[in-house]
Formats: sequence, structure tokens, C-alpha cells
Amino acid sequence: MDKNEIFDILDNWNEWASQKDIGLIRNSYLDRLKGLIHGSNQVITITGPRRAGKSYIMRQMGRLLSENGVKKENVLFVNFEDPRFLSLDTKLLIQIYDVYREFMSPTETPYIFLDEVQEVEEWEKWVSMMHELKKAKIIVSGSNAHLLSRELGTLLTGRHLDLNIFPLSFTEYLMFNKMEIKTSLDVNRKRTEIKGLLRKYMEYGSFPEVTLSKKKTEILLNYFNDLLTKDLLKRFRIRKTKDMKALIKFYLSNAGNLITFSSTEKYLNISADTIDKFSGYLEDVYLIFQLKRFSYKVKEQEKSPRKIYAIDAGLCNSLGFRFSEDIGHLAENIVYLALKRKQILNPKIELFYWKDVQHREVDFVVKDGLDIKNLIQVCWSMRDEKTKNRELRSLQKAMKELKVENALIITEDTEGEEKLNGFTVKTVPLWKWLLTEEGVIYL
Repeated sequence: MDKNEIFDILDNWNEWASQKDIGLIRNSYLDRLKGLIHGSNQVITITGPRRAGKSYIMRQMGRLLSENGVKKENVLFVNFEDPRFLSLDTKLLIQIYDVYREFMSPTETPYIFLDEVQEVEEWEKWVSMMHELKKAKIIVSGSNAHLLSRELGTLLTGRHLDLNIFPLSFTEYLMFNKMEIKTSLDVNRKRTEIKGLLRKYMEYGSFPEVTLSKKKTEILLNYFNDLLTKDLLKRFRIRKTKDMKALIKFYLSNAGNLITFSSTEKYLNISADTIDKFSGYLEDVYLIFQLKRFSYKVKEQEKSPRKIYAIDAGLCNSLGFRFSEDIGHLAENIVYLALKRKQILNPKIELFYWKDVQHREVDFVVKDGLDIKNLIQVCWSMRDEKTKNRELRSLQKAMKELKVENALIITEDTEGEEKLNGFTVKTVPLWKWLLTEEGVIYL
């Protein structure tokens, strides 16, 4: 490519001459990224699902650096999904860096942000070289969990720190909808509005662009098409497109349900080996998660059915079941994602489901290190006495077996506390639990 063409592309994305749109500030991620950049000299890898906001977080970080005294010419942002870039390889990276130095003449060690870097073949080699020679502080992003390829990942082993970005938490969702919650008094005053926004959160999900747009379903379908074509079919060279689509729809329609590859094989008429392989790909691009059964025996964990959860409730409703048909499983999916965000902050946390031989089940076992910290059941409606007793019996059995004195049931509206032979089970509405988990209010 001609150097002037390259500079024109770079100039469109960077703030050297004018400020660009950096979106709404997501302080929790921005603060963590700032800590990683200033707290180490390692390469920072930002991963997360497509359209979760990785690019905006990087741009926000670039703006913050400028506001804190870093000259604008010492910050470079490159978007590798810009279609004007032709051959995406290490030669292009070298060209980009040379053009940047020639046109902008950075005066200090630059901060280089490489967005959707997995599009560039063997990018790790160039990043490793730049890091070793201390020529730049490098932050890369990508839409797959294993951003470093198996072949080249060893180049950066022990030399990178990770930041995982998800779609909006409920607190962020309220902020994007211009609702500010600072005190318990705010919560009481705005309870009805909060509950109304929770229903939208459950129906349309929480991708930032979807949250801010009126054309929510259209955007979600476009997201899915991008994910399918760019992140799955192209990256993993998948030829069985029909089978992949069928499996995705099956998983998004069964969020919160137990599945096995053998039972799915019979239902979809796709081989169990293909389902196993494709499921790994879907996890890699953050579309689904597989939750294992709790057991002290690893072999038993691996042999038991898995629970499937999706990255976003809106995708479930657009491509799988409808919102009104299975709101209980959507609520369970949202609880899982909230727990997953907590796990990202504290890698010692492990998540499981519990089930005994009588098929009594508890949705979530939260383990922190060697200790089981919490048991959580999600039951949207507790009005039916038979349902209530079933949920309490399952929790009581699990609490006794796992030696946990307190547990939680998350519901639509019910709030209270039950005493069960020395065990305590609290019941709390989903909206309140989400605000509590995210540190806005305290129970």
C-alpha cells in the first residue's frame, strides 16, 4: 500500500487533528485497563465478544492518556477491520509503524492500540519483537477467547496481561439509559423504572449499540451474521454452515438447560464429535458458555451433562426462544453472566451447578478457592406453593451436602427469608440482586 493511503486511514481513526467519538465511558473497565498499562511493562490483551465495546474502551484509554499529559502524536490506534487495509500480515504492521513514525514523529515511547488484531496473520511475531526491543507499549484486542494462536502464543507466554470485556452489566445498562443510582433512596424512588428497564435488559440484551438504538432486533441479527461469517466460518474454516447454524439456534433456545453431546446428536442429526468441536468454537468466540456439574471428582465433572448459557439474552430472543415463552431461563442466564463478570475480576472463583441422584438441582455453586461461598437458585415465580417447596428442598439438600449455611433464591418480585433446620435461605428480586452484586446497593 502507498504510505499516503495508510496515513489517511490512520488519520481517520486517531485524534491527532480532531477528537473522535469515544462513546459513553465505562469506568470499571477503563480503570482496570489504566491499572494494567501503568502497573506493568507487559503487552495488554483485551478480549471479549464482537461488539461488546472493546474498541471504545481502547479509544477512551487513548483519550485519557492525552488528558493526562501524553502528547497525541504518542498514541496510535489501528482498526484492522477497516476494509481499506488490503493484505493483513506482518508486512502491513511494519508499514503502518514506519508511516506513523514518518508522519507523526513520536517524541516518546508510543502507546499502540491494535484493534481486532486476530485479523492480521502472525501478528504475535511483530508484537513480540516490538515488546522485546521496548519500542512501544502495546495494547491489542480480539474477539476470541484464545487470542494468542497455539502456534505463536508461546512468543508472548508470561509477557501479557489480560482484560476481558463483556456487554453491559445492569448498572452500566441503567447508565446508558440515563438513569443514575447513587443511594438506596434513589432505588426506592425509581423502583418501577428500574424494573421496567430490567425487562428490556432481558428482552433485548445489553450490547452497547443495541441499548442505544431503536432498531434493536436488526442490529442483533447483523451481529450474529458478523459473528458467523467473520469469527466462525472464516477463522475455523467451517464448511458445514447449516450444521453450525442449527447448533447455534439449538443452544440459544436452550440457555439454562442441561445438554449432552449425545442427546444433541439425536435431536439435530449432527455427529457428537462435530457438536463437541463446534461447541469449542462457539465458546472461543464468546457466544456460549458451558457450566459443569459440581463434584470433587474431576472425572465425574467431565462426564456429567453441561448447562449452556449465552453471552446475551437479546441474541437468545432474536435467534432462539421468545422472551415471553421462557423468561425464567433468561433470568437464569442473566444471573450467570453477572457471576461470570465477578469471576473475571477474581480468577479464584469457580462456577458450577449442583445435582444429586434424585435429580434435585441448584442452579449455581459459587466456589472461591477451597471454600463454597454461595448457592444460588433462580426461580422467576414463587407464588405456587409446590414450586416454592421444591426449590427449598433442593437448596436444603445441597446446603447439607456441601456444608453451606446460607443460600439465595432470585425471583421476579418475592423478597424474604426462610429458616430450614439451621439453614437460612434468602429470597431477593433479580433487579435488586444485580444492583447489589454490582456494588450499587447493599442488602
